[in-house]
Amino acid sequence: MFGQNSKKTLLTKSTTEKIIIDGKFDEASWKNAETATDFLMTNPDNGKSEKPERKSEVKVLYTNEALYIAASLYDNEPSKIGKELTLRDNFVTADHFGVQLNGYNDGQQEFRFFVSAAGVQLDCVYTENNGEDFSWDAIWDSQTAITESGWVVEMKIPYAALRFPTDVKQTWGLNFYREIIRDRQQFSWNLINNNINNEANQAGILEGIENIKTPTRLFLIPYSSFYLNSNKSQKTYGEIRGGLDLKYGINDAFTLDAILIPDFGQVKFDNVELNLSAFEQVFSENRPFFTEGTDLFNKGNLLYTRRIGESPSISIGDNETIEEYPSTIKLINGMKVSGRTKSGLGIGVLNSVTENTNVVVKNNDTGESRSATLAPLTNYNVFVLDQRFRTNSSVSLVNTNVTRNGDFRDANVSGLVWDLNTRANSYQFQGNFLYSIINDVNDTNGFKTFAEFNKTKGKYRYGFGGNYVSNDFDNNDLGINFQTHYHSFYGNTSYRILNPTKLFNSFRFNLNAYSEFDNKSGKIQNNNFNININSNNLKNDYFGYGINFRPFIIYDFYEPRSVDQTKYVIYPETFGAVLYFSSNYNRKFALDFNPSITFFNEKDRTNYGLLISPRYRFSDHLSFIYDFRFNRQNRNIGWVDFDENSNTIFARRDRITYTNTLQVKYTVNNNVNLNLSVRHYWSYAVNHDYLTLQNDGTLTDNLVYNINKNSNLNTWNLDLSYSWWFAPGSQISVLYRNNSFLFSRDFNHQFERNVKDAFDTDNLNHIFSISIRYFIDYNSIKNSRFVKSFTKPKERIHF
Repeated sequence: MFGQNSKKTLLTKSTTEKIIIDGKFDEASWKNAETATDFLMTNPDNGKSEKPERKSEVKVLYTNEALYIAASLYDNEPSKIGKELTLRDNFVTADHFGVQLNGYNDGQQEFRFFVSAAGVQLDCVYTENNGEDFSWDAIWDSQTAITESGWVVEMKIPYAALRFPTDVKQTWGLNFYREIIRDRQQFSWNLINNNINNEANQAGILEGIENIKTPTRLFLIPYSSFYLNSNKSQKTYGEIRGGLDLKYGINDAFTLDAILIPDFGQVKFDNVELNLSAFEQVFSENRPFFTEGTDLFNKGNLLYTRRIGESPSISIGDNETIEEYPSTIKLINGMKVSGRTKSGLGIGVLNSVTENTNVVVKNNDTGESRSATLAPLTNYNVFVLDQRFRTNSSVSLVNTNVTRNGDFRDANVSGLVWDLNTRANSYQFQGNFLYSIINDVNDTNGFKTFAEFNKTKGKYRYGFGGNYVSNDFDNNDLGINFQTHYHSFYGNTSYRILNPTKLFNSFRFNLNAYSEFDNKSGKIQNNNFNININSNNLKNDYFGYGINFRPFIIYDFYEPRSVDQTKYVIYPETFGAVLYFSSNYNRKFALDFNPSITFFNEKDRTNYGLLISPRYRFSDHLSFIYDFRFNRQNRNIGWVDFDENSNTIFARRDRITYTNTLQVKYTVNNNVNLNLSVRHYWSYAVNHDYLTLQNDGTLTDNLVYNINKNSNLNTWNLDLSYSWWFAPGSQISVLYRNNSFLFSRDFNHQFERNVKDAFDTDNLNHIFSISIRYFIDYNSIKNSRFVKSFTKPKERIHF
């Protein structure tokens, strides 16, 4: 239908006129600005021209301070324009306009700014490997208005929100985006050809920016918080916290981000689960400092930021207990420096320090207490060099380092990471080589590597690759890695349609295969094959289907929890199926439905699950989402203990899990939001038979072991929050939170009883908090009397 599209070019003009961001475009400068038009559909009918009655027209101006965008988005049915209100960075059912900017025009990273017809801002950093990262937030201004002929957007994007070289003449990558939500249609100014697996490389060109003298990029964000804590076991008490975030533009390409005395008390709660596996549960990072603008530091997947400030374990005697075990280790400060040179070299440094933390350990027999170090003073550091070239390829050097004060364990991990693509974006070769050095009681070195080749263009695509991990590779001091001493091979093939058919707006078929082997014995640790079909019909309802099977028995070296994973347990073949359905969210009522089942080649052993999630939009202001999940594992087999003779004890058990969540959103306007988030999680496992692991990986009945190792985890979380963005970058947030965490070996199996226990007053912790953050731009105060008196040269005293 269309070939490789040529790049459109837009010439912008400078202006000294003051542009008021009011959505009116009545300044004289707009009249002479060049217009970008003739948008093309990205999805679903890739390459189709926009309709004349829904045309898009965009103009761009610039000053020494910022870029200005004016968009006229015509619509012959303005009453049908979607304008649901929501929190920042949430698309929901609204029409959207966006601008995508790449100051280096290297086709690799874009800063994207979107605004909905309701005036809600969204911004992200886009890279081909990581997609859109909406954890990044910038300070910019926008205004929208519904008109008789459609809707309009006016935007001001300060250079402080962008990165670009210090050239006299600037050439930037540029694209515009438009979404008409009622038809689920997406458009771009420069065509994004879905036949090519690279979006940023298909942007147009912005020219005309010359001789700009950007202002100092120095921003201060002081904050103060008040917390009121209460539960049955202690008196109600309050505490006041304060701190400062600092952002400084070293130049137009590099930025320093720092936090002093950080406060993360209002971050989202973790979805804790009953974890019976050999590996720790992985949590999402919710702390803003560690989520914003960290794409450069994620090269090689060596960074799991939840390591910074997590509460480590400590070895104590059987007759000892720890008084007041902290849930986290206090972060003293954090700092990031990141940016990119004109030649495409990205440089990133992330550093954080956590404080020395001691706990009191009490001997239950003698009553004596001793002090023990839970975590020493620790420095965490990440250093990255990332060289981009040929608009779609990169090679990176990464180093992570954890240094602990005193004789505690230190760790250093280095990696070489590459992502190489042909000029036409038809083929990709990517991989890495990682090397770890651990300084502890026993020093160890290890490595991990993978290489992968992919065809990335066309309706038919494929890929294959492999991994190798040595026995002593360990990046868990600042990263996360569960398995070692294995090698694996995998492959995939897929087919997709690029334009709608008589039945589908989109359709994709995937076939994947994976096999994994233990390095020491050559035994197969894992193998699976899966087939998936994902599609959207012409009404934009989503359907997905999948089957998966493990045709051979596997040898699990991790579940037995043996020293150096020398023992293994044999698990049988499996066959499973899954169904996904998601109705079009444009409707007031929508439903997600996801049943699944897995059969084991073992008598009466099955797993099955069900997700049902209805949602209803009462108005553009109010909506709710309810999510119910049920999972059952019949005759599951897993590790439970070691007996007094050092035998490995397994159990045959039934496990049942219920998860209920509710999210209610009421948005007054695009700056004021009220949200309710509730989660009740109940999971229990009942052991029916105890088994002893044999040296050949089989299990035999154990009629002697009789310790109660049943598990019951019952948790409740409620967050009721109010947020008011009273000025750009400045926010007042009020949060009421209550939660409970109940674990037991002896428990009642009735659902109603566990729900009652979860939010029983005696079991709840209550937190009420108010936080105020205020954004200060140095340029807005530099002419104030205080700053002038502080910075003016001092008179010299002569003797």
